[in-house]
Formats: sequence, C-alpha cells, structure tokens
Amino acid sequence: MLLYVLRYKFCYIYRTIAFTFMPVRKILKEHDLRLTSPREEVLRLFLSRSFALSHSDIESEVSATIDRVTVYRTLKTFVDKGILHKVLDDTGAAKYALCSTHCTTHDHKHEHVHFKCLECGNTQCVEDVQVPSVSLPEGFSFVESNLLVQGVCKACNLIQK
Repeated sequence: MLLYVLRYKFCYIYRTIAFTFMPVRKILKEHDLRLTSPREEVLRLFLSRSFALSHSDIESEVSATIDRVTVYRTLKTFVDKGILHKVLDDTGAAKYALCSTHCTTHDHKHEHVHFKCLECGNTQCVEDVQVPSVSLPEGFSFVESNLLVQGVCKACNLIQK
C-alpha cells in the first residue's frame, strides 16, 4: 500500500512539474529565446497573473538572485520578441502584460482597452474591447494608441455585494 501511495504521489508531482514547465519552454522556443532561470521565473510570474505588473512588482516577486538590471533586460527582450506589451496607467509608470497569441516580434497587436480597478489597483487587458480609431490631421502618422478605463473590476464588484 505504501509503495502504491508513493508511486501515485511521484506520478502526480512529475505530471505537475512537466505541465508547469511546458508552457514556458514552448513560449520561449516559439519566440527563438533560450531558456534561462530569469526568463523562466519572470514568464512564469506573468502566466500566474491576470493583470499587468510593474518592474517593481516583478522585482519583489522573483528570487533575490535576479537583480534589477536582469529584470529590466528580460522585460525588454520579452517586449521586443512579442511576449509582453507595455501598459500605461494613470501613474505614468510602465506596466507589462502578456501579449495575445497574435503578437509577433515585428507586429504587436494590442489595440485593446486597459482597465484599472480603483479598488484593488490592478490594471488588466480587456481584449474584447477595441480602442476606437482616431483620424489624425494631415502630416501626422499613427504608431499606437492606448486607452485606459478606470472603474471597479468584476472581482471587487463581487466582494462589495
């Protein structure tokens, strides 16, 4: 009986570890990036959150062996490769969120609304709502647009009721 329990626990732990590592490795491989400890840890952090993270949020969550410069370089690489995109909120500080599966190294497609909750402070992408198109005067050229909507998120609304 003890052998059966140990075997079951081993199989469960093995499957859990394999499942956890697979998405990170797959994402990095699809974007032609080597698997390094900092990249893995930062990407795993983003995969575990449904909201945008700032540089300081990431620094406080990752292991102490990853310094500030490594976090910065990892974020820059992930933005350049189409894994993350920058999210601007009302504080003016840059936050980062996972790109949708449609982003590539040369073409970020994140023309969606960002929502900042006034209760919990989290900023998240609202993929289903597109930023309205803007007609620019002659001589201006469009690069990107950002739209931040503020209010109370679904989770905080549920807590308030």
